[in-house]
Amino acid sequence: MAWPTFIRQTGTESATRELTHNEHRVTTTNEEPMRTLLNIIWFIFSGLWLALGYWAAGIIACIFIVTIPWGIASFRIGNYALWPFGREVIETRPAGVATTLGNIIWLVVAGVWLAIGHVVTSIPLFVSIIGIPLGWANIKLIPVSLMPLGKQIVDSDRLMPGYRGA
Repeated sequence: MAWPTFIRQTGTESATRELTHNEHRVTTTNEEPMRTLLNIIWFIFSGLWLALGYWAAGIIACIFIVTIPWGIASFRIGNYALWPFGREVIETRPAGVATTLGNIIWLVVAGVWLAIGHVVTSIPLFVSIIGIPLGWANIKLIPVSLMPLGKQIVDSDRLMPGYRGA
């Protein structure tokens, strides 16, 4: 039996390619229960609060017509912050001038505050022994909270083995 195409490929050029119904996902039976357990603990201790912050920023951004792209990005990242394990953030394309300027505006208006929220919610997680992986995952969300435009959230099992996004 031949390996699915996305396993044979090397490099990152096709890492975001959609899986067809004939391709197989790369998961083991032990990963899914662990992801669910981590997501439940995450949801209780930091996911809900972070998601509410992102959704509030998204609502504020959608009030003004010009800032709707930031609102959509904020809602997308809020959903990711609610249930992050089993998903990854990847770059969608090279950042152009508009994306870079949009990210700078986001950084000043909302990104810094959301990043502070990640740091504040990660501190209690790091204090507890069981929360250390959750605190680390929280810190890994800071780059996407600072620069959300030009990013896409995909299932981890849709990525090629060995490839991890931003």
